[in-house]
Formats: sequence, C-alpha cells, structure tokens
Amino acid sequence: MEDLGGVLGVAIEAARVGVEVQRTHLGTVLETEWEEKGVHDFVTRVDREAESRIVARVRAAYPDHAILAEEESTGAGPVAASNRAGRHARGGEGGAAGAGASGGGDPSGARRPGWLWIIDPLDGTTNYLHGYPMYAVSIAALKDGELAVGVVMHGVSGETWTAVRGQGAFLDGRPIRVSATTRMSSALIGTGFPFRALDVLPSYVRQFERVIHATAGLRRGGSAALDLCHVATGYFDAFWEHRLAPWDVAAGTLIIREAGGVVTRIDGDPDVLDAGSLLAGNPHVHAALMSILNESGT
Repeated sequence: MEDLGGVLGVAIEAARVGVEVQRTHLGTVLETEWEEKGVHDFVTRVDREAESRIVARVRAAYPDHAILAEEESTGAGPVAASNRAGRHARGGEGGAAGAGASGGGDPSGARRPGWLWIIDPLDGTTNYLHGYPMYAVSIAALKDGELAVGVVMHGVSGETWTAVRGQGAFLDGRPIRVSATTRMSSALIGTGFPFRALDVLPSYVRQFERVIHATAGLRRGGSAALDLCHVATGYFDAFWEHRLAPWDVAAGTLIIREAGGVVTRIDGDPDVLDAGSLLAGNPHVHAALMSILNESGT
C-alpha cells in the first residue's frame, strides 16, 4: 500500500499544475470557444488542458491507479482506459450527473477495490470564464472505496486545503476546524443553485425560503469544492446543494470530515459520492439544517 503522505504530495503537485494552467489562460478564452456539455454547464480548452496535465502527473507517480476525471467522464475529452468500461450517465434525484470507472450501480466507481483518483481540473468554470475569483482544482484519492486523501487549491490565491484520513484537515499547513456555531439564527449557510437540473428548482426555492428565514444569511459562490472548504474552515456553518457529481465533492467531503464536520446526503445517508445532493456542516447546524430541508421537500 502506498504511503498516504506520498499520495498527498503527488495530489498537491498535480493541483499546482492545474492551477498553473488556469492562470496561464485566464482572460484568453473567447465566448465563441465555450462549449455547453449540459444545461448552463460549460467546458473549455482550459478544463481539458488542466485535466490532461493533472492526470499525467498522477499517472507518472502511480501508473496502475484508476482515475475518474470530470472531462473524461462526461465525454468532453478523451476517455481514459480506466474509465471506458463503466462510462454512463445517470439522472434523477439522488443520481450524480457523471460517469463511472467501474459501471454497475456505482457511477463514480468509488466502491471499486484499489486506488481511485477523482479529479475536477476546474471547479467553477463559469466563474473562471467571467474572471470571478471563485474557482479551484479538486483532487481526491480513494483506497478500496474509502476517501484517503483530499486536496483543493484555490485558482486565484493558491490557498490549499488538504486532508489525509485520520490525520486532520489543514489550510496551507495550518490545522482547521469547523465552526462552533450552535444556533441557526446565527448561522451563515452556503448553497449552490441547481443549474444542471432545473426540474428540482421549485423544491429548492422552497428550501431556500425556509433557510433564509431561519438563519443569519445565505451565500452562493459557484464552486462547490471551495464552498465545502469554507465549511471546513468555519467560514460557513453549513452548505447544501442538489445534483452534484463525485468530482465536485470528493475532496471537500474528506476535508470537512477531518475538520470535525458532518457530510451526508440531504436525507442523512453518509454515502455521498453518488448522491447528487449533499448537506455538510458542523454537527449542530448540520442536524438543524437537515430538518429544515426535509420539511420543505427535496
């Protein structure tokens, strides 16, 4: 079994490579170059180049590891051999908007034996295309179906969140913990709009209304990977979003859990990688927010 510290080091190096690509091309992608791989969901040459270079760095260190990368998995780029056999899309509530490395009922391939890397080369593509400074690289590594390593690197600041299973969570090498907020009336909540699946918008709007009445405020940044890290750091007390894919949440889930937080589906199920909907927070606010969200429908 590979040393987890070594895996973390490669993940950080790979994330840095991805951020370098983002910075090199910032402001150079013309609107005519945007490709819509789904409703309001764009992909560009930056996503593809960043992913290619990230994957190359991982494969150089671990050629036998399986890789699930966003653009390969959605058909927006060349599909790696490790993903090809199980590639398919799944819709509907509770389904990830992605494809799999192992097929069957596990679209992310997360429960496959051995090592699996889950990579988002540019989380927050629409933000990036507009120069809005909320985008990141997200990389997670799973061992035998369990999250083992997570890295999220902010594309603008270079801030780097890391976690290794059982060893805590860190921001630029400093330990972090989720917030200690206990009252919903004091809580600041992050969210994401269900832009990939507008069919859930009516139920989401009901949830939004209930949450905004019960809390100190709501924020929407447009990068789930960063939003989850902001929960882990204590900036947000909780976060929820519908129709997320494994590459959106894998690294952030481990980082929050190692920071003392709770990450589940909206119904409380802890198996989140293929859930499509996710709820994260400190233990107190997570429980209270889950009650509010389920009262208003999901």
